[in-house]
This record gives sequence, structure tokens and C-alpha cells, in this order.
Amino acid sequence: MAAATGRGRGILAAIVVVLLLALGAGVASVVGDALGIRAEPAQPMGGEPAPATTVGPPVSSPRFDLTGDIDSPRLRVAGDELAAAQDSTTTAGTGQVTVVHRSAAGDDETYRVTGTPTDLHIDADGEAGAARAVYDLAHAIRARTGVTSLIGRTVTSRLPFRMADLGAVGVTPDPAQWRDGTDYSHASKAFADVFLANPPYIDQKALDAAYDDFDHYLRRILAEGYNALAFPGFIEFVTFDGLGVYPPGDPHIAKATALRDAFSRFWNRARELGMKVYLRTDMLTLTTPLEKYLTRRFGSLDTTDPALWDVYSRGLDELYRAEPALDGVLIRIGEAGRVYDVPGWDYYSDLAVTTPSAVRAMLTALTGQAERTGREVIFRSWSVGVGAVGDMHTDPDSYREVLDGIDSPALIVSTKYTLGDFYSWLPLNDTLLQGRQRRIVEFQSRREFENGGAFPDDLGAQYRWALQRLLAANPGIEGIWSWTQDGGPWRAGPMILYDKTGFWQLADLNSRLAADLARNPDADPSQVTLDWIREWFSDDPQTARSIADAMAESRQAIEQGLYIPPYAQQRVSALGLEPPPMMWIFEWDILTGDSAALDVIYRVSRDRLDEAIAGGAQAVQTVAHMRDTVAGTDPSTWRDPAMRTAFVSALDYEHSTLTMLADYRAMVLHDAAWRDTGSAAQKQAWRDARTAFAASSADHLKRYSGDVDHPAYNLTAADLGMRRADRNPAMAWAARILLVVAAVWLILGLLRRVRPARATLTAALVPWRAEEAAGALGRHERILLLAVPAVLLVATRAAATSVLSWTHLALTLGAWAVFCAVVLIAVRKRSVWTVIAVVGGVAVLRCVLVLFALSWTGPGGYWFAFWTEPAHRAAYITVAVALYAWTFVAVGWALAARWGRRRATGLVLAAAGTGLAVPAAVVAAVGLERVLTAWNDQMGLLPWGLSRILGITVYLGIPPALPLYAVVAGAVLLVVGAVLALPFGARRTTRS
Repeated sequence: MAAATGRGRGILAAIVVVLLLALGAGVASVVGDALGIRAEPAQPMGGEPAPATTVGPPVSSPRFDLTGDIDSPRLRVAGDELAAAQDSTTTAGTGQVTVVHRSAAGDDETYRVTGTPTDLHIDADGEAGAARAVYDLAHAIRARTGVTSLIGRTVTSRLPFRMADLGAVGVTPDPAQWRDGTDYSHASKAFADVFLANPPYIDQKALDAAYDDFDHYLRRILAEGYNALAFPGFIEFVTFDGLGVYPPGDPHIAKATALRDAFSRFWNRARELGMKVYLRTDMLTLTTPLEKYLTRRFGSLDTTDPALWDVYSRGLDELYRAEPALDGVLIRIGEAGRVYDVPGWDYYSDLAVTTPSAVRAMLTALTGQAERTGREVIFRSWSVGVGAVGDMHTDPDSYREVLDGIDSPALIVSTKYTLGDFYSWLPLNDTLLQGRQRRIVEFQSRREFENGGAFPDDLGAQYRWALQRLLAANPGIEGIWSWTQDGGPWRAGPMILYDKTGFWQLADLNSRLAADLARNPDADPSQVTLDWIREWFSDDPQTARSIADAMAESRQAIEQGLYIPPYAQQRVSALGLEPPPMMWIFEWDILTGDSAALDVIYRVSRDRLDEAIAGGAQAVQTVAHMRDTVAGTDPSTWRDPAMRTAFVSALDYEHSTLTMLADYRAMVLHDAAWRDTGSAAQKQAWRDARTAFAASSADHLKRYSGDVDHPAYNLTAADLGMRRADRNPAMAWAARILLVVAAVWLILGLLRRVRPARATLTAALVPWRAEEAAGALGRHERILLLAVPAVLLVATRAAATSVLSWTHLALTLGAWAVFCAVVLIAVRKRSVWTVIAVVGGVAVLRCVLVLFALSWTGPGGYWFAFWTEPAHRAAYITVAVALYAWTFVAVGWALAARWGRRRATGLVLAAAGTGLAVPAAVVAAVGLERVLTAWNDQMGLLPWGLSRILGITVYLGIPPALPLYAVVAGAVLLVVGAVLALPFGARRTTRS
């Protein structure tokens, strides 16, 4: 009978094990799908940079007097630019320019120039064309190309809408704010010295200075060809009069009125000079009273409710009535949150417009309002993988799902020209070919991911290539939006503020290229670059040629030095997102050290490993040649010695940076190759590259730490990654030793040589015999029964974390400690050693699995397989999940003999619930984002920069309330288990 019962239990155990393995396989499948790591070739944009074919001698123009229809503010400012251009260079003789236009209204920029080189006649239908002609004349004089080429031409602009951001207007260039280099806030803090916390809310003196700053900026971007402006703000200027959002006396009302009155003259000045103004805001934009009002009225921030958007529409009605100079609103839904918030400023945004129905409700309401008031809504399709509209920016099907049918004439959709963010190697954004909406194309001059404009980076050839193809395919494209300054952190990276401080002229080239090519997509970008060189640096033909040659090489240095091309040429997907092509620098100046990014980069590049590594050295050689070319010019031929110094210094800085990055890429790729193959040669190459990186990074930090113009890269994450990599060999050996210890312990149990080892194995494999096996042990034997698995478990977990993550150890070991404590307290003395034997026995089996995975190349190899080897990952997860679940089954089975199946099940459920709820409550109390940040910093699994940007929870879409959900789930298990464990109607059973 006993034998039959034993066989029945064995068959049942086998069935349970199969079911648990099936569960593990299911979890492995879910994990694989969630990771979703895949790569496919991408087609990067074309456009091969080349220097100007001819660099002729400078041409001096006459000094012109401007006459005719020039009495409007718009023409007077254009005349000021002409005078400034003539003052900046050598003129020859005198001349006259007569301006005639037939209307002050309209946006048509067409004009015709006739006459002689000393007697020019500008004829335009409208004031816009006349002003543009004067600006073009001033440009020709600054670039010293002569005015003859303008005569006899009718000039028009292919794209009539050319918008710029606000530049650095209102931003104070305080080096102290940049020196630390770790402020990754995206808030510009523009006008910070204008705003006061208390009435009258505006510092008039600071406002007057900001207005002068604004007027100067307007003049510059008008001269460069822009005619629209994105001005930050919206909710700050609205009182929601008549809605009851703000109760009487609420300071938000007085503050909004004060801010509106303060900036009214800014907007009026822009309109006076022919510049459209669009208020730039995130949605959902909120204040604390507004959020409470919306929640009280609608029950939640339900962005699919048209009535919610009616509140914002009425706010726009109020604002447009008060400020007729405003032309519309520019809306972004894809980014928001703390990274944009200004401390102490009760205006913030929430990522709440995350579904197609919410977007459609918003646009339907706001475009309807715009049509009624003669305004426009510019909607940015940009998003960062948040919510159901997260890939609208890069996926044509998603774009159509969100926007098809919303064809209001007041709607303009704005989209980056890159299929992703402003990185190199990306394809052209084919969503710009979709839809019937009016479209504008976004460009970024001071490329935030390519060291924030501190390196030469001539994008002209790529801009022309992109615009020509987009315009040929989509007649709905009517303009561009060029970011002269904005994008990314303001105070991490080089202190380059447009038209204020730093070597801002490098990025200004791309602003000029964008405007010139928008006006004429067939223009030669190398000529635009040459004009820029002549204006800022030198009109000496030989010097100008040398600088042009260097600029033509700038893209190669960027694309090879800041990217790993075999990876960058792929379109990679992971975690439901599309990681950028520069994942090893994530993001901006943060050199990453995480296993996910670096291992996937290696896996994608593995078949072209030599090429991936060699690209770094090639970039260093390119920059060295650029530097020698510029430094070899005659200093006396430069307009300003300071400009020559700035240019050479920028190239020295780039050379130092790319040298360090070349050593780092070699180090991390050789390290991954060793963990992949176990090759001794790759291990030695890793060590050699590590030595090189240690030297080049130390030199980089020594030269540039504290230099706000050329800041050192942030190597914190890289250093953490190096610490983990350095420990991999030692941890591999530790794992091998521990694996031998575990194996010996199990073998001794199998051979029945050591009774505690036998009890461990018996309890793990046939838990219904655990009480018998543990009960036969003496006092000292029981100490071994507890100590060996416990020490093995702690040592295994420590090795798995390279002894670097106390957070991981505290959470995992703490959860198991709580589970065991609850069970042991519940069973008191009757089954204590039974439980210890079972938990310890299964723990030893789980340790064997982990140690086997660690024994090859340490934790680095463990995570390498997880990220890059789907079959290995699936097999490991299948067994690991089965063993994890078997712990609970085995404990319940072992207790069932004495406590009965119902009560034993209840004890296990109650203990498991408590083991879940207690750590979850701790995490909730500390904060999920804070705990994830600490855990990730110590484990190095995901990019260190995630928590410094949007936050891990936001970026991966993890609900902040997840720990509370876990607490509730654990509490439910505890209650259910406690009820089941009650002794009602039960009789304690004993073995016969």
C-alpha cells in the first residue's frame, strides 16, 4: 500500500513538474515577446558632403543708400541689416537701392531686382518680398559674393513658412549653472530673472533687458530667412475667465494677467516685423487649481472627453481676444513631466494624451476653435513610445490611425525629418509622406546628441537631399521649423547659447542651411557654407578653402566617431520601443555602461566586429586631418584671431573626445566578444583596450573637466560598467567554486554519505518525505541543513550581482526571509525543520542553475545570454520559473501530511502574500522610481541615463502605482491563505 502511494505521488509529482515547466515556457515566451529585440537593415539618408568647387576672391560692393517704400518698421529693420552688413566689410564706392512694393499686406516674398550694380531697383508685390530682397542684398554683401548675381532675377521662396524657436532669448549665460554638467533638465529657464514670485510678478528692468534681447534675436533670424516664431507658454497667460477654474483672489489670475501684459509687446513687435508667433505648449498643460477643476468636473483627466478640451478652447478664445498678434498654438503630446518643470513654478504638464481617440478629441476641439478665430494649430507628431500613439512619429499606419480624417484647414502637422530623433544614420521619415494635412518639417541646428553643437557638423547635403525627396512626394509640405537652440538638456553639455556665448556659429550654419534650402531646395549647400565661412572667419580664398574642406569632412567624423555604424545602420526594436542608433552614448554626453545596450550593439555588429571597432580610429584620423587643415591657415587672414582659436579648440576637443570614445568602443566590444566566445585573444584585447581607455579618459577629464565651453563627457555610467566588467572573471571563478560546493553537497546526499545533504536532496525532490528526512537529524546536523543552503544562496546572489547591488540582495533575500518567517511562525515547532529542509533543498537546486549560468564568464555572460541569445534565455527562464514555483508546491506538499492539504495550501498562500506585500510596501514607501534607479545603477542592466531623463517608469510605461498593486495582491493572498489555514472542520493528520 505504501509503495502504491509512493508511486502515485511520484506520478503526480511528475505531472506537476511538467505543468511547472510549461508555466516556465509560457513565461519565457512572454518575456521574449516583451523584450522584442530584433534588428533589420535601415536605409540611411543620402547627401554626400563636398566643399565648394570654386572659391573665388572676395567681391566688394558699393555702399548703398536705401530709398523708396521703406518707411514701415519691417523695411526699416531690413535697412538696419543692410547698413550693418556694409559696416562689417569693405565697400567700393557708393550706390543706391530703390524699393517699390504695392501692398503692405500678404506673405508673398517674391521680388525682382533690376538696374545696374550701383543703381538697384527692387520691385515686389508686397512688403514681405521687398524686405526679403533687402535681406538678400545684405547677405550678398556680408558674404562678399557681389550683387551682380541678383540683377535680372525673379526670386521667390519654395516654402513660404519658416519657423524658428526662441533661441536663447531671456536665458542668462551663467557658467556656474553649466559647470557641474549634470543638470539634464530640459527647461530653458528663459526669463527666469523677469519673473517674480509675488506681485507685481514682473521685474520691469529685467523685462526691458529681455525685450532688447528678443528684438536683437528677431533681427538675426529675419535676416537668415525665418518668418515665424515658436514662443514657449500658454497656460501661464490664461485666466479661464468665467469658468471658475481659479477662485476670486487666486494668484494665478493676477499672474496670468501680468505675464500677458508683459509679453504683449514682444508678440506685437514680432508681428510688426512680419514674424508670425505660435505659443508652444505641451498637452496636457496644467496648474494645480486647473487639474483639480478638471478632475472635479469630469471625474478624471479624461482626454477623450470633448468637454475637457472645451475648457482649453475657451482659454484660447480669451487669449486671442486679448492678444491679436498671436497666430496660433503649437502642441506636443509626446513628452512631458518633471524634466521640463521649473521648481517653484506651478505650471506643469502631464503625459495624458496617449490614445488615438484622445488625440482626435483634442484636435477636433482645438482646430474648431482655430477656424472660428482665424488662427492655426500646429500639432507635433513627435512621441517617445508613450501610450498607444507612441509610434505615430515613425509608423505610417499609426499616423493614419491617429490623424486620418482630421483635415481642418487650420491644422498643420509638424514632424522631424528623421525617422526618430535628431540622430545620424536614420532613414528619412516616411510619415511625412502620409495624410492630407498641411505639413512642416523639423530640423535641429545645435544637434543635441552630437555634443550640442560643440563639434563642426555641416548638415547641408543631408538637408537638401531630404527636402528634395519630401517635396517631390508630398505637395502638402509648406514649411520648416528649425531649432536654432532648443532640444535636450540646457545645462548639461557645452554652454553654447545662440548669438550669446560659446562657439554658437557652428550650429548657426545649420540654421542658415535650413532656411536657404527651404527657400530654394536646389541651392548648393556648399555655397551656403562658403558664404558662412566668409562672413565669420575669412574671405581669403586659401583660408576659406581650407575651412570648407574641413567642414566637408565633419559629417564623416561625427558619423564614425559618435556612432558604431554596423549597429547604427540597423533599425532596432526592444521593449516595444525603437532605441536610437547611438545607444552606447545614452543620451547626450552620458557614455553608457549597461549590459542591455552594449550587448545588443555587439550582437547586431558581431558579423562586422572589426569594422565596428575600426570606425573609431578612422574618426580620430579624420578629426586630426580637419584640425591640421584649419590650424595650418595663415592667422593674419582671419577676421578675428579669437574665431581661429575657437575653431582649433573645438577640433582639439573633438579629437580628445573621439579618441576616448574609440578606446571605449574597442573595450566594450572586445569584452562582449570574450563573453560571447570565451576567446582568450578577445579577453586580452579587452584588457589592452581597457588600459587605453583608462589613459585617454583620464586625459580627457584632466583637460576638460570644468570647461563649460568644452565639457568633459559624463563617465559615471561607463565607470560603473567597467567595475562590473572587471569583476566578471573573478565572479566566474567564484561561481565555479560555489557550483562545485553545491554539486558535492548534492552528490553526498545522493550517495547517502551525509545525512543533512541527504535530507536536502530528499526534501527538494520528494517533499512528502521531507518531515521524515529532517526529523531524523540531530542538532548539529540540522545546523548544516540550514547553513549550507543559506550560505550558498547568499553567496550565489552576491556573485550574480558582482557584490555590487545591495538593493537586489535586500529585495530578493528579504522577500524569501519574510516568506520563511511567516511559515515558520505559523507551524511553530511542529514542522520548522521540514520547511527549512524543503526551502533549502529547492534553493540549492536554484543556485545550481544560476551558478551554471554564471560559471562561463560571470554575470556579464549571464546577462549577455539574456539579452542576445533567445534560445538560452528561454531555456533558462523555463527551468528557473519551474524551480521558483516548485518551492511553493514543495512546501505545501511537505506540510500537507501533518496539516492537511487545505491548511497547508493556506499557509503557503499566506506566506507568499506576505512575502510579496512587505517588500512591495517598502518599495512604495521609498518610491518605485527611486528604487528602480538604485537597483539599475547597481546592476547596470538598462541605460543609467534613463532615470536622469524621463525616468525609468515613464520611459518603459511602468505604472508608478505598481508597488501598491503588489501590496493589494499580496494582501489578498494573505487573507485567502489565512482563511484556508484556519483549523475549522479539519483534523490534523499524522503519518501511519
